[in-house]
Amino acid sequence: MVDTLRGRLPRVRAGGPLPILAILGVLLVLVAIRQPDFLAPASLMSFLGRSAPIILLAAGQYFVIVSGEFDLSVGSLVTAEVVIAARLIDGEPARTWPVVALVLVSAAFVGLVNGVITTWLRVPSFITTLGMLLILVGAVYLWSDGSPKGELSEQFRRFGRRAVEDVPVLGRVPYALLVVLVLGLLAVVLMRSDFGRTLIAVGDNPRAAELSGVRSGRARTIAFVLSGGAAGAAAILLGGYSGVSFQAGSGLEFTAITAVVLGGVALGGGRGSVAGAMLGALTLELLFALMNFSGVSGTVRPAVQGAIILLAVAVTAARSPSR
Repeated sequence: MVDTLRGRLPRVRAGGPLPILAILGVLLVLVAIRQPDFLAPASLMSFLGRSAPIILLAAGQYFVIVSGEFDLSVGSLVTAEVVIAARLIDGEPARTWPVVALVLVSAAFVGLVNGVITTWLRVPSFITTLGMLLILVGAVYLWSDGSPKGELSEQFRRFGRRAVEDVPVLGRVPYALLVVLVLGLLAVVLMRSDFGRTLIAVGDNPRAAELSGVRSGRARTIAFVLSGGAAGAAAILLGGYSGVSFQAGSGLEFTAITAVVLGGVALGGGRGSVAGAMLGALTLELLFALMNFSGVSGTVRPAVQGAIILLAVAVTAARSPSR
């Protein structure tokens, strides 16, 4: 009888999205109890729009982590791109689209540099991206003389601020949410391709992947490029929403990593889904919203993120067979 019941019950795949969906559902109920208006279309759409940058960062971080690496430079990269965009545009609408293209290309280039140093020079990604973090912070302070200059045009800021109006039932749908949906779908499709399977194989067992003919260095480099590109897109949305500041991307690298592991992705690589990582970011933002509604100080957030990372690592270690 027990075996029959087991056969009928759905199996929860390790690294699958079901656990994070369950957590997300519980948090939605708790937030709705604490703040009944939260689930109203206007409030919910606004929340999803504000969460868009960290969802994009989590998706980008996923590619790197599932390949067995880390990217600690994305937070400083977001800050750098926002500050650079403001100085280059300086309030001139005609400069908007060239600067948008420059932000995306330069962010992807930073990812390429991270990937080349990590894979070709064999510098651990933790050290590589930590060094890049410091380089970006120092370079931006030097270039801007210690304070942000210039101004983002209204055309640039529309990505993070504006929305499609008069949508039936939903009312207004933020452009940021539409960007996340499109890029998220592309990320899911990419992970279902040969590249996605290669990336997971590299993260799971890089030696075995190389022996089977997989070019693991190239796959990991592409993962860093994707992470950098996602940071560039997040910078555009975040700059549009919150404006220019040296604190624009502060700490977002750790928030993205927390979101990824919360979404069921193994820090050692080789397991997890990009959908789970993005849902992890949404869940983390919802947890922070619940804390805010409950009167918990925002200074507790780093401690919460640290506890989630430690718990996720402990659970992964307990599930993984010793090698």
